[in-house]
Amino acid sequence: MHVRESMHGSWTSRWAFILAATGAVVGLGNIWTFPYTIGMNGGGAFVLVYLACLILIGVPIMIAALALGRRARHSPVNSMFTLAIESGHSDIWRYLGFVCVFASLLFLSYYSVISGWAIYYAFLTGSGQFTGITSAGVKARFFNFIQDPVYLLMFHTLFMMMTMYVVSVGVRGGLEKAAKIMVPVLLVLLVVLDLYAFNTNSFAKAFEFLLDPDFSRLSWEAVLIAMEHAFFTLSLGMGVIMVYGAYMPQRVSITQSSLSVAGIDTLVTLLVGLAVFPLIFSGGLKATSGTDLLFLNLPLAFGQLHWSVLFGTLFYLMIIFAAWTSSIALLEPAVAWLIENHGFKRFKATFFAGTIVWALGIFTVFSFNKWQFRFSLFGHIHQNGFFDVFDQLTTKIMLPLAGILIALFAGWFMSREASRDELEMHDWLYASWRFLVRYISPFAMLVVFLTSIGVIKLS
Repeated sequence: MHVRESMHGSWTSRWAFILAATGAVVGLGNIWTFPYTIGMNGGGAFVLVYLACLILIGVPIMIAALALGRRARHSPVNSMFTLAIESGHSDIWRYLGFVCVFASLLFLSYYSVISGWAIYYAFLTGSGQFTGITSAGVKARFFNFIQDPVYLLMFHTLFMMMTMYVVSVGVRGGLEKAAKIMVPVLLVLLVVLDLYAFNTNSFAKAFEFLLDPDFSRLSWEAVLIAMEHAFFTLSLGMGVIMVYGAYMPQRVSITQSSLSVAGIDTLVTLLVGLAVFPLIFSGGLKATSGTDLLFLNLPLAFGQLHWSVLFGTLFYLMIIFAAWTSSIALLEPAVAWLIENHGFKRFKATFFAGTIVWALGIFTVFSFNKWQFRFSLFGHIHQNGFFDVFDQLTTKIMLPLAGILIALFAGWFMSREASRDELEMHDWLYASWRFLVRYISPFAMLVVFLTSIGVIKLS
């Protein structure tokens, strides 16, 4: 057994890792995009396709990323360098680590801005600002908010300060402690909101929308969407899972932990849908996603329901916790690299990396007001300036390519002895994983990538 030690520390137990990894992968996407996607693409039928894609694409790459991280015990950059040299290959593979780190910072720069909106809306809801409000009133408040760069910058700054504080404390005292507190609180809030939604007169309608299988809605486009979500929902391609694997105790099973995290992530998505859509339908509103769902329709729905101040505030608190646990994971790869390669103390590394993210976030802040511009990319029109540029660059290009390369390195370049030694699987399970990560997962991600940039067209 080849064992290295991480200079940053390690998780104290298997459950500590599962909570930390769950916090990393459960984020805004589980709330504002995926539940709606499920309902619009066949409900329970889509869930079955998604679960198959998760097993064939997402989980094998997650296992690969964890194995790479734990084998090397470094940041993604140094892990790829170490393992490439160990396997007798070129150290050019370290640039894959740089892509992962840069993608995580760029993604966090606009993720932080949107997460700041949730803080503002928690204040609004808690002070009763949405009670009895009209649709026009909700729209006016939202658009006045995003047109004010001072407010956007203030809440972006607050959220980044929250993120930097946790990361600066360390792996056990910061990342792990935050996960042990925030992930259980998030799950409790979600259950409370589900119970609240269950008492509405539209819970059955929402259950049918989300989980009733409608195979007539399944299409090749729906399968492609399932493939995309199976990859993106596990935060793969950003170095997060790799660096969390570097802190993973040697005695913990990578396979079992990966399946646990993927399972919890899927459960959270379904529970979010069952909490959100009964409220939407009770308000006579249509199912939506994204900013329309979180900042237009849900405030309007809460304003028409009993106990709206209490449960509306709890909802936005849940969003804040989900975004917070993801953001600390996104900042960690860069912080770990700065500590390893430049001798920074953790506080200095966190301040340096966090300040870069904060500065990049200013481009997103102004994308909704002063610097708003339209452009066409990959066959779609985008109108929110740098926000859309950053989003397209990360989600359409950098993350899929990084995922493909992680799978290829683990399957083709990392020696069989090294991967077997790290994974400690039964022969049949190891053979299955190796086949998936060598052929199925990278091919599927290549299809996703080529489709997202318009090379492959489904219609």
